Amino acid sequence: MLKGIIPFAHQILKETIKEGDVVVDATSGNGNDTLFLSKLVGNSGKVFAFDIQRQAIETTKDLLTNNNCSNVQLIHDSHEKINTYIQAEHQIAGAIFNLGYLPRSDKKIITQRDSTIRAIDSLAQRLKKHAIIAIVVYYGHEGGNKEKDAVIDFTSKLDQKQFSVLTYQFINQKNNPPFVIAVQKK
Repeated sequence: MLKGIIPFAHQILKETIKEGDVVVDATSGNGNDTLFLSKLVGNSGKVFAFDIQRQAIETTKDLLTNNNCSNVQLIHDSHEKINTYIQAEHQIAGAIFNLGYLPRSDKKIITQRDSTIRAIDSLAQRLKKHAIIAIVVYYGHEGGNKEKDAVIDFTSKLDQKQFSVLTYQFINQKNNPPFVIAVQKK
């Protein structure tokens, strides 16, 4: 069976992330990916979850509290500042992005092309061998196509000797269906 977009992103991360790892949720949103990562890395691991919206941080915090998760550092800041918050000695075992806007919120507050590219670049340089960045691209909103095009352009130019990059998408769906770009360090 073909997996949906989020289940596919979770499956590829689940195959490479282990207990005790350091991982990143670059867009914490409603906290579902943060919770997923928290469970994967266990009590001995660490999740750094970023979001520029206070609402997202609070929603994620509540979800984590309700699920007794204490291995997450919530960061109310842009994902482009990953290197500011995560010590240089930490190699990243996996990361996820959900590009676009926070569901059920102000659709004018969206992820931005330049900060997203800087975040992907920072993470790619810090990935452990075989680790994956799963980028879920939602682009059916104003500004979404520019970010989508920039992410495709950036990731398609990553050195094939160092990274494998793929897309996973349903091509017969209407209304700008989301898709996944997966970047894996060789």
